[in-house]
Amino acid sequence: MTKKMIALAAGLLLALGLYAQDERKFSPEKFEADMIAYITREAQFTEQESDAYFPLLKDMHTKQRDIYGRMRAIGKNRPSDEKGFAEAVKTRDKLDIELKQIEQQYHQKMLKVVDAAKVYDAIRAESRFHRQMMKTWQKSSPQPKRKDRRH
Repeated sequence: MTKKMIALAAGLLLALGLYAQDERKFSPEKFEADMIAYITREAQFTEQESDAYFPLLKDMHTKQRDIYGRMRAIGKNRPSDEKGFAEAVKTRDKLDIELKQIEQQYHQKMLKVVDAAKVYDAIRAESRFHRQMMKTWQKSSPQPKRKDRRH
């Protein structure tokens, strides 16, 4: 009987450990669902407003992710000379402007399908959601030591 209890307790601890590991893994689907729920609640969207707003938001994020990928690619390779640094800065600036233009275009589309006050509240809610998630992630993972890149 005691061996069965020990085996059961060990199995339960193992299952809980595996569950806890799964909880720490990032799930894009869960992140998006949590974000949508948060924005819907904070902006007080109706079902019709949600159905109109979130496809636009998803399209905007898809286009922005492409630009963020290009920015990451620039950041991965440190230029070897002054001309390369200048070009990297100029390219980064152009991509920042592209991001803002996409955001502006989609905000205009959103204003056509949802009241301006709710679009405003949704934009603020999304920003708060991202900040909260960053704080949560920072608390749950050890901070790596940063290398000083200055010469």
